[in-house]
Amino acid sequence: MGACISDEGFLMRLYFVRHGESTANLLREFSNSGFKHPLTEKGIEQARAVARSLSGLQVEQIYSSPVMRAVQTAQILAESLQAPLEFTEALREWDVGIYEGTTDPVGWQLHRQVQDDWFTHRRFDSKMPGGESFYEIQARFTPFIEGLVQDARNSNRSIVLVAHGGLYLAMLPVIFKNVNFAFACQHNFPYTACAMAETRPDGLYCISWCGVSLSV
Repeated sequence: MGACISDEGFLMRLYFVRHGESTANLLREFSNSGFKHPLTEKGIEQARAVARSLSGLQVEQIYSSPVMRAVQTAQILAESLQAPLEFTEALREWDVGIYEGTTDPVGWQLHRQVQDDWFTHRRFDSKMPGGESFYEIQARFTPFIEGLVQDARNSNRSIVLVAHGGLYLAMLPVIFKNVNFAFACQHNFPYTACAMAETRPDGLYCISWCGVSLSV
C-alpha cells in the first residue's frame, strides 16, 4: 500500500487498535470505568498477535484508554514496539451510567437503543441514565485526535491508539472523511482489529478498516 505524502513532504499515520478479549466481555458486564477485568488468555494472545502484525512500524507513541483491558493490550504493544505509552481519558469507553458494573439485560437493551438513536436517527443527545451522550463523547475524543494531527503537521509520525469497540464505532465516522455510520456498523470492530488512517490536506482518511482496504 503506497504512503500518502502531504504537500509539505510529511506523512502521519494513526493506528486505532481495539483491546483484546477480557473477562468483562465473557461475563457481558459493563466495565467502562474503574480498573478491573483483565485480558483473558485468549485476549493476551490476541494482543501479542496484533503486536507482531505491527512489528515493522517505527511507532513514536502509543496512547491508551485507562480501562484495564486496554491498558494490558497497550502494554504488550509498547513492549513489542519499543514505544512510549501514555494513558488518556479521551480514549475511555463511553459511560453507561447506572448500568456500570452490571450484566443487566435491560442495560444491554438500552445500550443498543442508544446506539440506534445515534447511528440511525441522529439523536446525538440520547444517553443511558447517568451516562454520556454522543456529544459528550465527541467533546473529549475529537479534540484529542485533532491535537495529535496538529502536532504532527510538520513531521513524520506513526501513532498507535488502543481503545474500545463502542468508542470507535461512534467516533471514527466523525473523524474519518471516508467512513460513515452505516459502514462502521456493517463491518464492526473485532478484538485487536485495527483501523489505519492517514492525514491528507483536507482531513483524516481511513486506508484500512479491520482488514478492509478503502479507496480515498
